[in-house]
Amino acid sequence: MPLLADMNVVVPALPGFPFAIPLGSGMSVNRIAEIVADALAELGYARYTVSGGDVGGTVAEMLAAQHPDRVAALHLTNIAPLRALTTDRAMLAPDAVAYLGRGAHWFRTEGGYIAEQSTRPNTLAVALGDSSAGLAAWIVEKLESWSDDSAFTEDELLTWVTAYWVTGTIGTSFATYVEPATLPGRIDTPTVLSVFPRDIKPEPRSYAEAFLNICDYVEHPAGGHFAAWEQPEAYVADLRRAVQLCE
Repeated sequence: MPLLADMNVVVPALPGFPFAIPLGSGMSVNRIAEIVADALAELGYARYTVSGGDVGGTVAEMLAAQHPDRVAALHLTNIAPLRALTTDRAMLAPDAVAYLGRGAHWFRTEGGYIAEQSTRPNTLAVALGDSSAGLAAWIVEKLESWSDDSAFTEDELLTWVTAYWVTGTIGTSFATYVEPATLPGRIDTPTVLSVFPRDIKPEPRSYAEAFLNICDYVEHPAGGHFAAWEQPEAYVADLRRAVQLCE
């Protein structure tokens, strides 16, 4: 945030996550995108650049798809993961097809949490909501394995865990896994894609271009899935590239 002091910045707390409104059931990224769009309109923003990764990145894609007149540009650190399950391989370049093979291997070896969160979220929520040690194990393994070396101090790891523990939101953070998204075939909004080498599934340009209007594809030498936290200067530089696309 201090690196963006010269801009008007809105950082929404997504429903179901710490510091946001509580949820009682699933909520798709499509619905979250509408909530964010309504909030921005209420704040008086008619046109804007949207930046995000992971769930936030998919919400950004949906905002651009559902409100192309409002979203001037996108800055993403990954493509919506659901695309890997719905795309027609025959329409992809060879390196994009190879990427899908690597992604399938990742899902088999690392993606068990996705199946559990999407099919048995309430059972998992009870277990993680009852044990602070279990919650710490669930969150910290991902923070450490999906990031670059020494990205988080012990205090920072505990802060992340505590945010979920005291708000009781670990279960509601599964909401977007419970209610599937409906993705558009392609989004024409000008897009900057930031690629960090330690991210879980960094996409090649050809794969990204199958779904998005990639105007700038930036490969970074360091950083992982939590890029805004790990490499804030690089993240902000790419965000500024996206803002410049619509100036």
